[in-house]
Amino acid sequence: MRISSTVAASALLAVASAADSTNYLGFNSGATKADRSAKFKADFKAEFDAAANLKGAPGDFNAVRLYTNIQAYSDSDPIEAFDAAVETKTKLLLGVWASGTDNIDKELSALKKGIEKHGSKLTDLVIGITIGSEDLYRISETGIKNKSGVGNSPKAIVGFIENFRSSFKSTALAKVPVGHADTWDAWGNSTNKAVIDNVDFIAVHEYPYYETGKGNSIDNAAKLFQTAYDNTLAAAGSKPVWVTETGWPYTGPDWDQAKSGTDNAKKYWQEVGCKKLFNKVPTFWYTLRDSNPDNEVKFAITDNLSTTPRFNLSCDGIKEDDKSSSTSKSGSSTATKTGSSTASKTPGGDDSDSDSTTLATATPTPSSGNSNGGSGTTTTGASASQTSGPASSAPGQKIFNAYTYAALAVVGAAFAMF
Repeated sequence: MRISSTVAASALLAVASAADSTNYLGFNSGATKADRSAKFKADFKAEFDAAANLKGAPGDFNAVRLYTNIQAYSDSDPIEAFDAAVETKTKLLLGVWASGTDNIDKELSALKKGIEKHGSKLTDLVIGITIGSEDLYRISETGIKNKSGVGNSPKAIVGFIENFRSSFKSTALAKVPVGHADTWDAWGNSTNKAVIDNVDFIAVHEYPYYETGKGNSIDNAAKLFQTAYDNTLAAAGSKPVWVTETGWPYTGPDWDQAKSGTDNAKKYWQEVGCKKLFNKVPTFWYTLRDSNPDNEVKFAITDNLSTTPRFNLSCDGIKEDDKSSSTSKSGSSTATKTGSSTASKTPGGDDSDSDSTTLATATPTPSSGNSNGGSGTTTTGASASQTSGPASSAPGQKIFNAYTYAALAVVGAAFAMF
């Protein structure tokens, strides 16, 4: 059987780092609730407690992915998820909202304030940071077509990454791996290569449910996921790949051949989560609870943060498929910082702008644009047929009209603030 050089090289990298790697399990969490009100410490703590105590879970869901460091509706106060994480010892994949802006100063200020308050109790929990979420997708032809909101250019994202590294080079976060989160086909777009060159790991969003024109029934979902993941690995080269958004809705309209439903959500969990991802690749599932009131497609695996899930989460008796080694080959969470800080900056990519509604000093809006995260935008890329995940809200910047899944016709990546 032929094995591509990319797969072989990544496999060797995974073996080299396997001894001291950890594969995290968690969910995405934005800064606001379903009614767009701000989440506070108690709200985040309730999420973290529920995730850690889910009945039948195939591992410890003791990590969370955030989309911003800024508390909802504040200027630059640290998000109260920090307080809840310190109390519950929840690991943090931090996020910086990077769309529709020419600087991330307030994001960095909020993070510094959080560190000043908690010190090592906070920094010891940080497993990584993503600078931006689906910004590249939003400026793609598909993202613009789907009115997914204002994104940002590869050049801007690289600049933000350099800014973060410079700002925290003398702190405990200096050794934390830095990544960027985007749709799988955005990663395969050669115009975005400078971002890959400047990160320590790749964070990918993939929703077969939205892969129109590709036979996106639940029976073909695992195959579509694997194809997208393999393409991401090829684009990533030697960089580790984390899956930071994926899932299947339990309710919502048909999407081409895809049908929502609890049984289908369970099958996707088993075929993709159990067989390919859990305890093999750092994975942040979409999602623990829904937070986007504009999205009729719902992904939450539990109602009202009950520890009794919507379906059986156990992976017992579920055999790994033949491709599981492919997904796990770059799943090492110990993303070594290979020259990212010295990588050359990309020459460009124009920032896209569109009409948006300003939400006072709302929290940063994530990729598709709902304040609670989720995939809800159409994914970009060569195929331009995948829809990115549910949307989430970004820190104090803009909540885009195109955000709404109705406008986007996708539930995608704006999960940033859920």
